[in-house]
Amino acid sequence: MNNNLPKAILFDLDDTILAFSESADPTWRRICRKFAPRTGGQTPEELFEAIEASRTWFWADAERHHRGRLDLRSARREIVSGAFRQLRIDDPDLVIEVSDSYTSEREDMVAPFPGAIETLRTLGDKGVPLAMITNGTAEGQRRKIDKFGLSAFFQYILVEGEFGVGKPDERVYLQALKKLGVEPTDSWMVGDNLEWDVEAPQRLGIYAIWVDFEGKGLPKSAAPDRIVTNISQILER
Repeated sequence: MNNNLPKAILFDLDDTILAFSESADPTWRRICRKFAPRTGGQTPEELFEAIEASRTWFWADAERHHRGRLDLRSARREIVSGAFRQLRIDDPDLVIEVSDSYTSEREDMVAPFPGAIETLRTLGDKGVPLAMITNGTAEGQRRKIDKFGLSAFFQYILVEGEFGVGKPDERVYLQALKKLGVEPTDSWMVGDNLEWDVEAPQRLGIYAIWVDFEGKGLPKSAAPDRIVTNISQILER
């Protein structure tokens, strides 16, 4: 240990280092205000509610979630298409325009959480090897990694779309640890997903830190080793 830090730390990307989910609702609302006048009488709020119901349904299923995160553009088109069916709107071209406009605007909204880059830099200065494990497409995740220069902070980056499988498959954690040359019991996993970043790593003996970035509190069913609301707090030991 280095000043109570482990021999290595594994990080998630979205909603851990980068603020990703918090921009979803504001972006959808802007898109709904923009396109509602072209839907034949729907208000922006009615359009937003239909999209919200469709995306909640879409992402609730594990198989759809896996398929969707590997092709977000198609997933968002499917979500908007479902909302349009609910509202009895028959306009396939508008489905594409709405969903692709959302995709473009959403990517522009993603940014690091306050203090995240400084935390990664400090860990590097302290000599703690870091790996990133992120689910999603190679193109989409690498674009975010490159945009914010995150590769400079990590000795290894594993992207689901490149590696072939993603979290919570135990092979991804073991691969990252192998690349860093450490044992599970000498490492931490830091992330926002209770299944992928807490429960699965804990089964391997990894110390799991849950990032409650929304401040909603812990469900009774989960038991992370530590809870933070921002990754900068992992330095507060």
